[in-house]
Amino acid sequence: MTFSGAKLALFLGKDLLVIRRDDKPDIPWPGHWDLPGGGREGQETPTDCALRETFEEVGLTVAPKDLVWSTRYRRPHGLVWFFAAHLPARTVNAIRFGNEGTGWRLMSPLAYCDHPLAVPHFAQKLRSYLAQAGQP
Repeated sequence: MTFSGAKLALFLGKDLLVIRRDDKPDIPWPGHWDLPGGGREGQETPTDCALRETFEEVGLTVAPKDLVWSTRYRRPHGLVWFFAAHLPARTVNAIRFGNEGTGWRLMSPLAYCDHPLAVPHFAQKLRSYLAQAGQP
């Protein structure tokens, strides 16, 4: 299967973990609130990509069994996978921020979807997940 990357909407309790992107003009969506994830390495699967990137970016180990939803969609650079997972709120204590981005925070999922600095296509996919999961 050919794909270019994967993202993870990671809920810690009722809140969403978001990462502030670096404010560099040579990257997409500089300074915006992003979700863990990124580009594919080698022959990894979409799941492996999302989980590896999450560990690299915030130090959290998410098991494949924790993924509760997935979808794929086309972007200009290729096929992208979008996953959702829920972990206990106390998992926040295990976060170890990596070297990509300028910080992280927890945000309500609807606040993210409505935030002017949310990456728009991730907010759209998150709304799709929330609707299918029966959440407001």
